Amino acid sequence: QVQPVESGGGSVQAGGSLRLSCATSRSTYSSPCMGWFRQVPGKAREGVAIWDSDGSTTYADSVKGRFTISKDNAENTLYLQMNNLEPEDTAMYYCAAPENPSAGCIYCRFGSCYIKNAYEFDFWGQGTQVTVSS
Repeated sequence: QVQPVESGGGSVQAGGSLRLSCATSRSTYSSPCMGWFRQVPGKAREGVAIWDSDGSTTYADSVKGRFTISKDNAENTLYLQMNNLEPEDTAMYYCAAPENPSAGCIYCRFGSCYIKNAYEFDFWGQGTQVTVSS
């Protein structure tokens, strides 16, 4: 399996924008869902946004209204548009997908849906660093 390759990270001031890209192979792309995670040193990797093949998207509460996930099917590329960035968004960002096509990327409980834990995802890129200064 070919790893996804992330790009687009960088350093911006608070309030700025960045667009992350994740280039995938056909084998990775065969998963019906993919997502973006982020991690800071000493903390667990957390889910940021999920794109599903039915067109639905799921976001962490901390990024709702500021981040947008999308996918270009022709280019096999997953994107994360990040607007109004905050210093708290500083992290290494990774794209990921589950190996099992039927696994899914989210779970729903009591009417709300959440991103699954990182350990339930199998394909990971090397990450791209995002740094937001105040």
